Amino acid sequence: MKVLCAMSGGVDSSVAALLLAEAGHDVAGVTLKLWGGESDTGCCAVSDTDDARRVAHRLGIDHHVFNFGDEFDASVVGPYLDAHRVGLTPNPCVECNRHIKFDKLTRRAAALGFDAVATGHHVRRVRAPDGTWRVGRGADAAKDQSYVLHMLDAAALERIVFPVGELSKDEVRAVAAAHGLATAAKPDSQDVCFITRSAGRETFLGDRIPLHPGRVVDATGAVVGGVDAVESVTIGQRRGLTLAGGAARRYVVDVDVPGRTVTVGGPADLEVDTTVVAGVVWAASPPTGAVTVQTSAHGRAAGATVEIVGERIVIHWDEAHARVAPGQSVVVYDGAMVVGGGVASGGATTSSG
Repeated sequence: MKVLCAMSGGVDSSVAALLLAEAGHDVAGVTLKLWGGESDTGCCAVSDTDDARRVAHRLGIDHHVFNFGDEFDASVVGPYLDAHRVGLTPNPCVECNRHIKFDKLTRRAAALGFDAVATGHHVRRVRAPDGTWRVGRGADAAKDQSYVLHMLDAAALERIVFPVGELSKDEVRAVAAAHGLATAAKPDSQDVCFITRSAGRETFLGDRIPLHPGRVVDATGAVVGGVDAVESVTIGQRRGLTLAGGAARRYVVDVDVPGRTVTVGGPADLEVDTTVVAGVVWAASPPTGAVTVQTSAHGRAAGATVEIVGERIVIHWDEAHARVAPGQSVVVYDGAMVVGGGVASGGATTSSG
């Protein structure tokens, strides 16, 4: 099989390419040039392209660089800014996977005559009872990335492979070290690739969109503090709030950008019985029974049932669940297999406790 392996310059994609080559496939590597600005968080830095090229040379495979910068700006960075303008909390890694790695790249690979695209994601392709492919959780629960790949349906998975999905992270590093790959001990990339650790999210946003100070109020409407930029505040946030008085922990429970107002409350005020989800993509048919649902990349899945209401779904939690920030992905699982997912909207029913 002729496979184009996306090589980010990290150890996972390096080992993915190695395993494919060892299995006898005709492999070429490709690094995507996405973000043209400063980057110090991995994935988009110039040094990552150099690392990928060195690994490809070590493996004796061709290495290419595809410039998808314009598409990245249009499909990832632009929507990220638009979301913050209106008080949403976007997930740019999900959108990069949706629009760039598993759309633009897979279409380019097919046009170039490749049979499949491979990545170093810690997920598995699993067969559903109907015989079609689904995204399954990776063998290493701590590194599982199925949440950020929930948009991949059965048709897309016919042409995508995940060579490291059966390995733990320690096993991946051991394989890389045994073969002398330069990325064997390289740290994992962290955070959003186009936002530098040194400058931070608020500086990135402030350089590109208007930011407005806001007031912080409690459930009674009393002003208890302020924020420098209401556009950068997210549901569940505790840090970065300038609050007056009281030792009790308070969290953001609502963000009103037009009204320049952030509402805070205690832990119980974050709990809801339901979560409304829009833009849902199902791997195949919607679920009919009990499921588990994950609401963050590294969060734990919780038991729930799904109600379909028009073009949206309502997640009915088995137990009171933390409020999900509008804009975040909500992913539905049947056991270890992804059923589908979408984006949290503002609707929810508060738990009565």
